[in-house]
Amino acid sequence: MAKVFCIANQKGGVGKTTTAVNLAAGLAVHGQRVLLVDLDPQGNATMGSGIDKRSIASSVYQVLIGDVDIAGARARAPRGGYDVLGANRELAGAEVELVDLPQREARLRDALRVVETEYDFVLIDCPPSLSLLTLNGLCSAHGVVIPMQCEYFALEGLTDLVNTIKRVHANLNPALKIIGLLRVMFDPRITLQQQVSEQLESHFGDKVFRTVIPRNVRLAEAPSYGTPGVVYDRTSRGATAYVEFGAEMVERVKTL
Repeated sequence: MAKVFCIANQKGGVGKTTTAVNLAAGLAVHGQRVLLVDLDPQGNATMGSGIDKRSIASSVYQVLIGDVDIAGARARAPRGGYDVLGANRELAGAEVELVDLPQREARLRDALRVVETEYDFVLIDCPPSLSLLTLNGLCSAHGVVIPMQCEYFALEGLTDLVNTIKRVHANLNPALKIIGLLRVMFDPRITLQQQVSEQLESHFGDKVFRTVIPRNVRLAEAPSYGTPGVVYDRTSRGATAYVEFGAEMVERVKTL
């Protein structure tokens, strides 16, 4: 039975997609069967996995409106070792079409049930907003992984996201919980980042992952080659950190 995790943060530009793609590849390094679901109409996780979003025959859009099932829409990441349910601009129209469909917030959850025995992990890359797409992700998930930068405004956004998760937990998905906070783009030379990191550890305790993802140019370069950073330069500090994070996720799942 797959563990389903959303990679979510309502603040944009915090490394959500980078985390989703590289965690998928990092888990694959450890022999895990992984499905990456791209719920963002920009399709960055799809492109970053080496799949051309402009040429996919079926995407998560067709899955959500019920035209195809996941088995017919997924594709294999050419170099990542995981499967991808891709997204493109069509997904932007799904918001309008979902409004009139029954169980509109549970469409993805129902679709995932068909393939849940085929994977160990399902990772959902959510858009940076609280939309009906994000709601579908949260209603499908066992938990949320929150990537965040150690900056003041990131703390402000974290409060909003935690409140959103509490509301979804109370009203739509009682299984939903925060799995952990992942510190990304971390630069230990910046005093403020060290201070915010310490605040997170003191306030959230063991909800903060031990692994810290450093700011790393190789991770930033990798998407332009359609390759996860973990594969693009396996020896880089960023890739090593995501492989370590994959191992930490496997261990944390055992305690859930």
